[in-house]
Amino acid sequence: MNATPPRPIRYWWEDFPVGSVREFGGFVVTREAVIAFARDFDPQPFHLDDEAAAASLFGRLAASGWHTCALTMRMMCDAYLLDAASLGSPGIDELRWLKPVYPGDTLHVRMEVLEARPMNSRPDVGLVRCRWETLNQTGELVLTMQGWGMFRRRPADAAGAAAAA
Repeated sequence: MNATPPRPIRYWWEDFPVGSVREFGGFVVTREAVIAFARDFDPQPFHLDDEAAAASLFGRLAASGWHTCALTMRMMCDAYLLDAASLGSPGIDELRWLKPVYPGDTLHVRMEVLEARPMNSRPDVGLVRCRWETLNQTGELVLTMQGWGMFRRRPADAAGAAAAA
């Protein structure tokens, strides 16, 4: 298996100031993807079958909320994470599915930085708390979540912080 070479780092912790907002995405949800994801990870009938979905609260085939999370993550990766000095995340504090996502919907994401601070135990790492909103093509919120990300600090900034500590 060939590994993909690392991409150059464009975004460091310092590139996520409090109050900054990024908007990205434009991912079209397909029927095939809804069914494939549900078959593998969330095989509830309203995610797999038109008749069962019609009889459900959704009224028609709907994507799993976990699929919506995965699509949001993909858009985050494409927009900034794969180009960032990302060190992962310690977790999500809040997750809400507000409206169903249907085949044919086009999703995009709005991310707002709520908090950013250097990590106390590692001055070369910064923490960023964000709120992500996933919206459909009519601007309706379908998902919201808040959580933390960990990013390496820009080397010159991290060295200065370590010297000052």
